[in-house]
Amino acid sequence: MTNFLNIKTNFLELYFRNLCALFLFCLFSTVNAQNEVQLSSPNGSLHFNLKVNREAPKYSISFNGTTLIDESNLGLQFQESGYFISLLKMGKPQYKSVDETYELMVGKNKKVKNEYREVRIPLNGNNIPNQTIILAVRAFNDGIAFRYEFPEQEAWKSYELLDELTSFEIMGNPTVRTLFWDSYTNTHEGYYNKLPYNAIPKDTLMDMPLLLEFPQKTFMAITEANLRNYAGMYLTKQNGHLICQLSPLPDQSKIKVRADIPHQTPWRVMMISDQIGTLLESNILTNLNEPSKIKDTSWIKPGKTTFHWWNGDIVPDTTFAPGVNFETNKYYIDFCADNNIDYHAVIGYGGFAWYSSNASGYGTVGSQTDVTKPVPSLDMVRVCNYAKERGVGIHVWVHWQAIYPNLEKAFSKFEEWGINGMMVDFMDRDDQEMVLIQEEILQKAAEHKLYIQFHGSFKPTGLHRTYPNEFTREGARNYEYNKWEPVPITADHDLDIVFTRLLAGATDYHLGGFRAVPKSEFKTQYTRPLVVVTRCHMLAMYVVLESYLASLCDYPDAYLGEPGFDFLKTVPTNWDETKILDAKVDEYVTTARRKDDQWFVGSLNNSKARTIKVNLGFLEKGNYWAEIYTDGKEAHLDPNQLDKEKKQVNASDILEIQLAASGGMVIRLTKVN
Repeated sequence: MTNFLNIKTNFLELYFRNLCALFLFCLFSTVNAQNEVQLSSPNGSLHFNLKVNREAPKYSISFNGTTLIDESNLGLQFQESGYFISLLKMGKPQYKSVDETYELMVGKNKKVKNEYREVRIPLNGNNIPNQTIILAVRAFNDGIAFRYEFPEQEAWKSYELLDELTSFEIMGNPTVRTLFWDSYTNTHEGYYNKLPYNAIPKDTLMDMPLLLEFPQKTFMAITEANLRNYAGMYLTKQNGHLICQLSPLPDQSKIKVRADIPHQTPWRVMMISDQIGTLLESNILTNLNEPSKIKDTSWIKPGKTTFHWWNGDIVPDTTFAPGVNFETNKYYIDFCADNNIDYHAVIGYGGFAWYSSNASGYGTVGSQTDVTKPVPSLDMVRVCNYAKERGVGIHVWVHWQAIYPNLEKAFSKFEEWGINGMMVDFMDRDDQEMVLIQEEILQKAAEHKLYIQFHGSFKPTGLHRTYPNEFTREGARNYEYNKWEPVPITADHDLDIVFTRLLAGATDYHLGGFRAVPKSEFKTQYTRPLVVVTRCHMLAMYVVLESYLASLCDYPDAYLGEPGFDFLKTVPTNWDETKILDAKVDEYVTTARRKDDQWFVGSLNNSKARTIKVNLGFLEKGNYWAEIYTDGKEAHLDPNQLDKEKKQVNASDILEIQLAASGGMVIRLTKVN
């Protein structure tokens, strides 16, 4: 009996001990479940993990099982309520999956697949009663994005943001490609730095996109999407940590953002792949933007344009006096009409704008500036009417302060004259105020059927999906510097642009210089500037770069009768499909883009000659006529030299092509009827 009681007692003791253990395990699992969230991409290659502990919410990102970003802080600091980072409580995550297709009015693809998994995680603070911020996370097959969202709430109606505490704990010592700045006020036009992550100097602003190259050729680009009513983001390294830095509002350094609630930040985007071409093909930035706000888009027509400021306002020997007048513009309009160039840019002449102003030059706005009044020598209505008769559109150059804040007056007059769009220049800021100004310009321009080309401007963030009248942005050191810098823009720099800045989207690059010389013969020329890349390299820039308003910046006589100009007359600027056929960072890239039933292929090479293979397996069945433009055999002596051949090809062909140093090649493929 005693043994039976002992056995029963031991059994009950073991039972209750196991029951307690089970209870504690369930309790621990519940706590874990409430404080840890995981999200994977649709194909399972990318993984996002969030843990909420006492100190901060911390996220990590892995690709194919390898951690790229280790536990990194998320949080914000407000003027009115202090830090939103520690002692946060996590609400119930909400998951969803999306697989849809949408169309872009302007873009590198007409039909875009938007597939992702999303989780929205409520985070509750204790500084304001019931203060809630939602962390929204999306996992795509080619990247991870997250943002902070401020839902409408009773006790919190607005905020002033002092800092965004987002960090990126980069694993290992990848190679970094970035622009360094010493100020938030800049043109975003610089030479790219390439260095190990551990060698990044502390407290130095880094522009985005920033490209990290990990071992085993894994690439991650950090940038932002849907930048609206918020400050532009930079990165800086402090105490070994890569952290977010926001451009402060003007005339002070403390406050970065002022906003009413509801509100949200831009998406913080990490584009990730083991193929650099996948990042160049990606549509993740437009996926993270809203559909078009412009209902009638019939007037939006991307195309090519003149830009005679670059060539020095050159006209031939004529009976008319060159200047801001009808005859000078007629000369360029006729060139456009005869050569399938969609737009002519009315800029000014000799450093002074086309509109009335007492400013000292293009870069300033005088106290008596009025863009609704052309200088007395220019009859703008006559220019626009003549251009319309010849089937050419007109766009104008303006300093942003010349049209702002009275946009309605300026744009109404532009529409009345018959202007189609404008370059808005010298913006040089990306604080919240300037971000709002740019969106206001896009909105108001759309009301008057005007497209926009931003110069002296920050990177694109995919907003051309929402406002398809945004055709292009500058934000890159480009061939304009050949007019005054003793060191020219090189093919190596062009490749830097492709593998960094181009990841964010369209870039205006002052293309079309048809006077190439060997680098040893380069000299600065403000008029008729020179370039040191081959003619074929320049042709390929129109295919490889993304811009929906590509410029032919040289003067008409520089093009007429020249080898390769026939290609520029046919190359589109807006695309139905884009494929990266081959790419090696710093060395070369081959891009194929389709418009309707024609394909255009372009390769850019760096400063070392090489042989590449172009696999035509992307073509549909059937034969194609291939017009192939390649560097001439003496291109090292005369970079303007090119060879052209025409032959039939099909999807089974692999073309072997020689690229000269600083060279390139282009192919136009047309299906055989």
